Amino acid sequence: MKNFDYSQTFLKALEAGRPPNVKKLFPNSRALIVSGKVIDRAMLQKGKAIALAANARNHVIIRGVLAAAQKANSALIIEIARSEGGANAYCAVNYWNMARQVDAVMNELGITVPVAIHADHYGIKSQKDIDPARVEIPTLFESGITSIAIDASHMPDDENLLASINLNEFVPAWAGLETEVGEIKGKFGLSTEKEALFLIQGLNARNIFPDWIALNNGTTHGIEESGAGIQVDLTASIHKAVAPYKVSGAQHGTSGNSSARLREIAQKTRSTKANVATALQMISWGVKVNDYGNAQLDEGGHFIKEANKGASQALWQKMLDFAAEKGWKAGDFKKLNLPFENKILGQPKAIRERMAAGVEDFTYNLITNVFNAKDTADIALELILAANSHDLGPKVGRIEDPADWTEEKIREKAKIFGTDKGPKGDFDD
Repeated sequence: MKNFDYSQTFLKALEAGRPPNVKKLFPNSRALIVSGKVIDRAMLQKGKAIALAANARNHVIIRGVLAAAQKANSALIIEIARSEGGANAYCAVNYWNMARQVDAVMNELGITVPVAIHADHYGIKSQKDIDPARVEIPTLFESGITSIAIDASHMPDDENLLASINLNEFVPAWAGLETEVGEIKGKFGLSTEKEALFLIQGLNARNIFPDWIALNNGTTHGIEESGAGIQVDLTASIHKAVAPYKVSGAQHGTSGNSSARLREIAQKTRSTKANVATALQMISWGVKVNDYGNAQLDEGGHFIKEANKGASQALWQKMLDFAAEKGWKAGDFKKLNLPFENKILGQPKAIRERMAAGVEDFTYNLITNVFNAKDTADIALELILAANSHDLGPKVGRIEDPADWTEEKIREKAKIFGTDKGPKGDFDD
């Protein structure tokens, strides 16, 4: 480890702020890996600020976003979704090695901003997923995860709530917790105030207090193909409805939404977390994107590789050839992450550094000029020192009467919803 000049304030926060799983895994580390709660509270305290939640689909993304956060003095979330980095991953970065990679890079580069390690979209798509999840979720925290999204939004509202209750015992009380209502389907099956309240109230009755709620508010995952995007007014109205429960918003599917719309989300809603995935992948490869990270296509519908950016031209051609052999179209290119990770890491240092630098430049602009998260690292350190603990506790206590939220009553309440869930299909996490 290099001999970096760490401040006394940082060292005190390092001692108090790292959760027990992180201390056990990395006893000699000087990486301030913290609970997701710390990141959420820092954004709330600054006001109208959103933490970048960067999906680490490859190693150079980790390096780039950490450098950007350090430059901006911003608290940060690094995450991977179950589809990206779970048991059937299409990325080499996964639930079980992400914390180790982040810790190593933070120590290597002398990164002092606080970083949460988030298991995003831990998807529960049917009842048969629950028992395996009860086995697997503890392994995530054993591997350094400090925050998780239990996402059972693919199921009916009552099953979503009951699955979230069932699995909560495997989430440490100190960890960040995200819940979700409404499967991400773009303009279809938009979330409602009634659905969000049902989920948050039912959890509150069981002494479960999520830090974030994710919605289907009009956005999509992956490459945005329509101009609809995030519905800010819908998001604001749902956040207002759940305000008594002090839950913040988690904004999914930001790639493809303009900077102006993302600023509006920061200014008009209670969002404190914004997921950025596809944009970072494309920028790391050197694909041409617009100012808000949506990949640009030529007249033939093919990605435009920029010269002297991202991966080498030779490697990019190999990626194109591989995709062509598989019959993959633009939206399938995310599957290139796993077979090409080692090839990316095997490029010359100058190439790897320019890949990370592209990610750094893009995310620095997002953090400072779009999400208003500059200098939230200092706020996070203050929160840790004030609590003198890694555990900031819940933002609210129990409001709901548990007698009104038995399993029987949960199922009865859900029957009267009749909400539009949109078309069925394989909507990606």
